[in-house]
Amino acid sequence: MEQLYAKTLGQGPDLLILHGFLGMSDNWKTLGSRFAEAGYRVHLLDQRNHGRSFWSEAFDYPLMARDVVRYMDHKGIADALLLGHSMGGKTAMTLATSFPGRVNRLVVADIGTRRYPPHHQHILGALEALPLSEIDSRGDADTALAKSLPDWGVRQFLLKNLYWKNPGELAFRFNLEVLKDRMEEIGAALPEGARFEKESLFIRGGASEYIRDADLPGIRAHFPKARLETLAGAGHWLHAEQPDAFLQRVLEFAKS
Repeated sequence: MEQLYAKTLGQGPDLLILHGFLGMSDNWKTLGSRFAEAGYRVHLLDQRNHGRSFWSEAFDYPLMARDVVRYMDHKGIADALLLGHSMGGKTAMTLATSFPGRVNRLVVADIGTRRYPPHHQHILGALEALPLSEIDSRGDADTALAKSLPDWGVRQFLLKNLYWKNPGELAFRFNLEVLKDRMEEIGAALPEGARFEKESLFIRGGASEYIRDADLPGIRAHFPKARLETLAGAGHWLHAEQPDAFLQRVLEFAKS
């Protein structure tokens, strides 16, 4: 079986970090370094069909959770502090409820346990329409994407995935075709009856709609020891928008 790609930083108790949809480990490099400075051995993982990890037609949360467990087995990690953002949060929740002995504490960033209807079609359509064979630089790609994606921050996040596959041939690191076809899987709810009895922290962005007050009973049905904290003014990419506050909340939780 293929192993997930990961970057490892620091020494100490293991902290595994799982990125969100269309992201990759590089998105967490700066915060990962700060967690390492705080005394953790940080593992920044690329999930399947993302970053430098393997591509596969099979794509769902049980598979993605097992990918992480297989990585832990390969690295000799008995259990770890597990942190996931958005799609990575769903993978982390699936792992914690399916393999509770492998997770000592769980941190979920801006995603709940409920089903989320597909809502990235506009972004996927813009990426699919990008004429990569006619583009010579990231700047040209940015200009082309700007016609359909006016948000500069979103474009920069997506374009981090652009790389030279071969001389003169640009490509994306994520598996766009499979991800486009698996949108229902990405939004899937946590299965009924899935539970994790250990301490859990859910952090939401105050300006994000991903975790609403009405979602809290559903979260606590699966994670009875969950606490919810809000970063006021932050959106869905709360860890990038307010890294100091995010880091502080996670470290306080991990060491409490």
